[in-house]
Amino acid sequence: MSLYGAKELANSIRTVRQNTIVIAEDIPEESYDYRPSPESRSVRETFLHIIAGAQFAQRVHGEKRIASFEGLDFRAVLDGLPVKEKDQRSKEEIVRLLRSEGDRWSQWVEHIPESVLAERVTMPPGSEAAAKNRFELLLGTKEHEMHHRAQLMVIERLLGIVPHLTRKRQPARETAVR
Repeated sequence: MSLYGAKELANSIRTVRQNTIVIAEDIPEESYDYRPSPESRSVRETFLHIIAGAQFAQRVHGEKRIASFEGLDFRAVLDGLPVKEKDQRSKEEIVRLLRSEGDRWSQWVEHIPESVLAERVTMPPGSEAAAKNRFELLLGTKEHEMHHRAQLMVIERLLGIVPHLTRKRQPARETAVR
């Protein structure tokens, strides 16, 4: 019996992506070029980076089904993706891509056989682990999105926006204080 497999991962990906979409909708388009520091990604670049991350995972674990990251030309794979973090896309395009690519990603993950999820993939030299299974690597892609989503929530605060997860909890907090 598997307690957490492709279907559960796909549902989790859907939840994470829905929260990312709400943030993309909440941040005004005029703030999409905001960067908290000169060397950091802009809001726009961060959303596009999130989209490209899932496309990268589909490319290397689906289309190419690599057995090793050793010798993988990461730049060539990234350059071959339909979305790149330096693209100049409107807020509307980004929200649409977050939805459509999120749907495509989660549907793809949901149908990966357990035998494929269990395959070991050799990590590049210098990594903590010599190899990881595809499931862990795909879970890492979801965690990667959550990492950047947390950055975007901090940016929301810097822009004076109360993040949606906080807004959702405010009525309960106000009731508890009374």
